[in-house]
Amino acid sequence: MSRVLITAGASGIGHAMASAFAAAGARVWVTDVDEAALAAIPRDWRGSRADVADEAEMEALFADIETGWGGLDTLCANAGIAGPTANVEDVALADWRACLAVNLDGAFLATKHAARMMKANGQGAMLITSSTAGLHGYPHRAPYAAAKWAVLGLMKTLAMELGGHGIRVNAICPGSVEGPRMEHVLSHEARIKGLTRDEVYAGYASGTAMKSWITGDDIAQMAVFLASPAARLVSGQIVSVDGHTFNPHVEM
Repeated sequence: MSRVLITAGASGIGHAMASAFAAAGARVWVTDVDEAALAAIPRDWRGSRADVADEAEMEALFADIETGWGGLDTLCANAGIAGPTANVEDVALADWRACLAVNLDGAFLATKHAARMMKANGQGAMLITSSTAGLHGYPHRAPYAAAKWAVLGLMKTLAMELGGHGIRVNAICPGSVEGPRMEHVLSHEARIKGLTRDEVYAGYASGTAMKSWITGDDIAQMAVFLASPAARLVSGQIVSVDGHTFNPHVEM
């Protein structure tokens, strides 16, 4: 039975991933900084509080995994934050750095420590959660878009570096995912543009071929596939789950 670590796995997309892997028969270990959410995870999952941007905490996490599981088969480097929604001239440097710390440094530290463990086992699969903001840009979200572009470069490099060790590395680019994080973004964009929340919401769906938002379950099912033997030669790929975004931010 496979061993899967999901960062930011106690809620949102990460929780959906953990549920899907568990349903497929995997052993699941989730990390999060939200202790209340961790306390509510299913009893058959393992959970640890870990800040993905803190190397000491990540080292301790992987030491616990080595002790508890003896290795790792799949990493879902999923942790991320929305960062500020603002015109670039209004973005504070501290907010820029905080956004990159979680979205980019967090992916780096998770893959760094997973690589050591997976090399020892001679196999593994890594999935990094990026975004369509990492493909098309994203007005009013400069720190987030910059981080999500950067993790794609990280993924491509790791796929080349680790492939000879039997380790596959891919990235999933979700479109606009229903949930609290995007509700926060919608409210801020509505204020910036002088629109209602519903007008901005409709604009996102209008920018996709399928005229739809995405759910966490849509992302989770792709993650399970990419980690499975069915995708044994799929590596270095950017897989969008977004209803085919052709205009990522339709102006109303």
